[in-house]
Formats: sequence, structure tokens, C-alpha cells
Amino acid sequence: MSRYPKLTFEGIKTYSIRERFSKVAISDFSRVPNRSTSLEAFLSMLPDILVAKDFKEFVQHYRQAIADDQMILWMMGAHVIKVGLNPVIVELIRRRYIRHLAMNGAGVIHDVEIAMWGITSEDVATALQDGSFGMARETAAFINEALSRNRGNDKGYGEVIGERLIQEKAPNLHLSLLAACVQHEVPVSIHPALGTEIIHQHPNLDGAAFGEKSLLDFQVFSHSLTRLRKGSIVLNVGSAVILPEVFLKALTVVRNLKYPAYDFFTAVFDMIRHYRPTVNVKERPTLGGGKGYYFVGHHEIMIPLLAGLLLD
Repeated sequence: MSRYPKLTFEGIKTYSIRERFSKVAISDFSRVPNRSTSLEAFLSMLPDILVAKDFKEFVQHYRQAIADDQMILWMMGAHVIKVGLNPVIVELIRRRYIRHLAMNGAGVIHDVEIAMWGITSEDVATALQDGSFGMARETAAFINEALSRNRGNDKGYGEVIGERLIQEKAPNLHLSLLAACVQHEVPVSIHPALGTEIIHQHPNLDGAAFGEKSLLDFQVFSHSLTRLRKGSIVLNVGSAVILPEVFLKALTVVRNLKYPAYDFFTAVFDMIRHYRPTVNVKERPTLGGGKGYYFVGHHEIMIPLLAGLLLD
């Protein structure tokens, strides 16, 4: 006989499952797609559960922002360029489905290399062994010289490089995000971090010009945030640290100046969950209204999927 007392359950109170609130019903289930299913039909076939429900909801918010001529601000890490998405993003810029593009300094490097020479993304592990990593002379010369030549004027980093690509008739100009922004009058801003990009290790970097152009672009970025309203869209695509931090500082500036930058929708697209995109893009900016989303997946799949659901 056991020495331990046991609780019996005869007295518990039960209820009918028909009376219970349930979070999932078969009406929420997916439908079965096939290879001839259109993207629009595919979206409608996704289950109304968790991230699929969020994604359908966000696509509708994005479409409404386009229709209402709202600010649609993209913050983008450089990896998005490296996985071959420039044609998709250029088309979004051309159609004004992106109304401000913000990138880090590495984004400029990859965009310039693609536009000028049609190649990018060196083998870092191999090149680091002999100290040749980042030592391509043409890349540094193109960017650093453009910054130096424009020192003292009121053009920011992104505008300066985009204009130079156009002036130089870059062989792959049609694939340049910077050039597309200049050509279609979409504000573009670059937010570099000194010491983190290969052009900084070259002797032709003009620190004064670099700092001046970076500051001007922070002001350009902040100005675009003054257009945030209820229903506007802010995306962070693949920037884990720099752009979420820049966004938070610019947002507090425009709110301090009493612009009504509230009640907008934010979304993070990235391969994994990161701390700063979660708190600085998804959560903190929408505490007083609006909503934040986080979609985990590879850029080379998720961004064409999103674009395909927006472009008509």
C-alpha cells in the first residue's frame, strides 16, 4: 500500500466543448494549392492562424498604404542585395511602392559593384588570410572620391552616389537601387558606421566628407519620418543593428517636434529573430497604436513573395 495520499477527481466541474472558446476552427484551415495557383489565390489559401494570418493582414495594410499615398519606408541590410533581389526592389521603387529607401554603408558597396562591374561579395574567409579582404581599389575610389567631390554641398550620401552612377553611365545602371531612387525621385539615405565597411580602410577616405554626407542623410531620413501617419508602413528588411537604432533616434526626433508619427504599421523581414529589430521596429514604435509584425524567412524567398502580392 502506498504511503502517499492521492487527489481524486470525481468532483471536478465539466462543460460542453460546444460552449468553450477555441482558438482554432476548421474555417481557419488552409486550402490546398497546386502549381497553377496564382499568388493571390495562394495568399487566400493560407490558414488564418499565427504568422500566416499576420502575413495576410500585413499585405492588406501595405496595399491600403499604396492606395492612400502613405509613406512606405524601407530600411534594408546589404545581404538583401547579395542574394540577388535588386530587380525586384528596383521595380518597387519605380512603381513608388517604396517611398523612402534607407540602407547601411555596405548596401552602397554592393549596389555600386553590381552597377559598375556586375559582381559583388568577395570570399572574406580566404581574403582575410593574406590581408587582401576589402582592398579592391575601384570600389573604394568610386565611392570615396564621389563623397570628397561633393563635400560642402547639401546632397547626402545616397544622392551623391546615385548621381555618380548615372553620370558614369554604369553598365548595369538598371540594377542599381541608388540610381533608381534618384531617377524616380524616391528619397534614399545611407547610414554607415565608421570602421565597418571596406572603403574605410583605404587612404582616399575623406573623413570630413564622409561625416557630412552621413549627417545629411540622417536629416533626409528624419524628414521622411515626418510623413508617417495612421496607416503608413515601415519595413526593416535584414538590418540587425544599424537601421533599427537609426530609426528609433529619428522617430523620437520627429515626435519631439510634434509630428503625428503614430499608429503606423511596422514589419521586420529577416532570416532569424534579432533583439533590436524586435524591440526597435516591431514593438516600441507601435506601443501607442498601430501594429508590428515579424516574418522569419530567407530574403530571396520572402521579398519576391511580398512583391508579387503587391505588383499588379
